Amino acid sequence: YAVSMSSRVCSGLMAGVYMVGIADALVHTTLAFRLCFCGSNEINHFFCDLPPLFFLSCSDTWINELVIFTIFGFLELSSIAGVLVSYCYIILSVLRIPSAEGRFKAFSTCTSHLTAVAIFQGTVLFTYFRPSSSYSLDQDKITSLFYTLVIPMLNPLIYSLRNKDVKEALKKLKTKRCF
Repeated sequence: YAVSMSSRVCSGLMAGVYMVGIADALVHTTLAFRLCFCGSNEINHFFCDLPPLFFLSCSDTWINELVIFTIFGFLELSSIAGVLVSYCYIILSVLRIPSAEGRFKAFSTCTSHLTAVAIFQGTVLFTYFRPSSSYSLDQDKITSLFYTLVIPMLNPLIYSLRNKDVKEALKKLKTKRCF
């Protein structure tokens, strides 16, 4: 790991992610400026996301929706592909572990991470990859609340349940409540 992940590689990856994020935001902001808003200027949402903004527009948002679908599609597919490829390498490495206990421990750690990633990616796919005809502000608010608050709060819980001390404390709490 130390050989592959040098500070130079880490800095390059971080710079690449920032450049992609800035370019993505610039494209969507530029396209949002071409929209006309002739009704309410209050977004019925927790934050200024693109689909609720399109909902307020009285002009055609087809181009904006196509760009979202294209860019997010590319970003999601490359992200999911990266996770799947790395998990293929992880699985091959874990299968080479001689002890069954070691394989179980490695797979259980991978499972918690994969669960968190799948929940996050699933909600993002649900939010941005559905036709505008099936769009519902209330449903979108719940979904966005889920991937912006619930999943980040679940991550420490999912990973802390891997800790033996936390498991023991939960067992003690459970036995105290039972009696």
